[in-house]
Amino acid sequence: MAACIEGLLSEISGLEEPIEELRSLQTAVLAIPLNTLRETVSGLRLQALFSLLNTNDREQIELCVVILGRILQVLEPVHLAQNFREELQRGLNHPSDSVKTLALDQIRRMVEHSEAVTEIANSHEVLKQVLQCIGVEKVSVANEAIKALSKLAQTKAGLDALFMSDLVQDLKDAMTRNDVIRYRVYELIVGISSVSPVSLGYCANSSFLSQLIGELTGNDILVRATSIEMVTTLTHSQHGRQYLAQQGIIDKISNMIIGAESDPLSGLYLPGLVKFFGNLAVVDSPQQICECYPAFIKKVFEMAEGQDPIMTGVALDTLGILGSNVEGKQVLQKTGEKFQNLLKRMSQLARNATTELRVRCLEAIALLLTLPAEQQTEDLLGMTESWFNSFSNQPLELFKNISCQPFPELHCSALKVFTAIASQAWGQKMMIDTPGFVEYIVDRSAQPDKESKDAKYEIVNTLVNSKSTAGIFGNQQYLRLRTYLREGPYYVKAVSTVAVEDAE
Repeated sequence: MAACIEGLLSEISGLEEPIEELRSLQTAVLAIPLNTLRETVSGLRLQALFSLLNTNDREQIELCVVILGRILQVLEPVHLAQNFREELQRGLNHPSDSVKTLALDQIRRMVEHSEAVTEIANSHEVLKQVLQCIGVEKVSVANEAIKALSKLAQTKAGLDALFMSDLVQDLKDAMTRNDVIRYRVYELIVGISSVSPVSLGYCANSSFLSQLIGELTGNDILVRATSIEMVTTLTHSQHGRQYLAQQGIIDKISNMIIGAESDPLSGLYLPGLVKFFGNLAVVDSPQQICECYPAFIKKVFEMAEGQDPIMTGVALDTLGILGSNVEGKQVLQKTGEKFQNLLKRMSQLARNATTELRVRCLEAIALLLTLPAEQQTEDLLGMTESWFNSFSNQPLELFKNISCQPFPELHCSALKVFTAIASQAWGQKMMIDTPGFVEYIVDRSAQPDKESKDAKYEIVNTLVNSKSTAGIFGNQQYLRLRTYLREGPYYVKAVSTVAVEDAE
């Protein structure tokens, strides 16, 4: 096979129209297992293949891309960096997006390698071409360039190469071309900043972060909305949150929520402001965030009670995030009657809203009611039980009716509510006291789709693994659940048939 590939390569290099030979070479290369291919191509001269990319023939280019993509992935990154740097650099400047993607994919492999990364960090012209790829029209190519540069910046050599040279100015020049490229660069900068305090320092010292933060209060509402999403990404790391706090950005965003009440266009950026604090509450302390920035929780309640479906959806998602841990649950409980009214509103939405809002509402309810076994104190169990009873006089029937509706996304979300209460003693008592409920959750034929079967299986799994289930359900029903669990979600009983000889 090695001789076959080498022969085809030699033959191709001397042809003006090598399409048939390239097709044969593609077939041969794809047929060889990667381990065997690694041994086969290690000594081959691939320059002939790279040279065939210099054409306007689309099929020839695509054949070369497939063949090179297969071959290059089995070569060591250091070997690539030392022997094919110029070819890859030309590939970055090629008019074909598929060739650019091929080159970027190999460069990403190099920057992920501890030895090859130094070669690339020292290749100023290669990095310059990668930066230029951020500005191409094809989004997938730009994303590959961002990935490669983000990986490069995870090393000291990579950070120095990007931020301690004239490449910084190249990035800044690219940002002036249009909004799309500017936000691609911001995406790169935020990704690099999230890695470590050191990498954030490089980005801050180069003024990229201060420019991004300046966009928050710009006159262009759409730009403001996009920048809020970018800044929110910085909350995912502790050093990012510290930076935002030190720069007064969290206070600024809180004031923007307050000011949004008098801005008729706030609907375009207000969801982003709320999501910012929702993310902050998850990774930080819900209590601290809600106490220090009361405008946030006040706005969430207003949005949930309002009539704008976009705002309502964001509010529901945020409530689910807040209530996903015990501290957040307690924060919501402290709001007293406001939260009780909100639970009733959620009950209405779960029954009567659009399908999308109903799903988001059910997902939020499931998060609010979830209480891990190690946190099931008497007070917290009493709280989740009271919340559940706030949804209806017969809440179990309410969610069961929703779970029986012919919309997979709806009934799966409703089944998650049952999973949430299945580990809590009060939920188990309610289930066993509701006629036909146990039969419903072990009935695999009620909903034929895989997602629903998996969701029901999760309910049974939660019940069986709860220490209180056996005592509450009784031995017979508990054994029934264990049998269901053992058989799995897709079990089908074998039906015996008896052959009867034809009487004729």
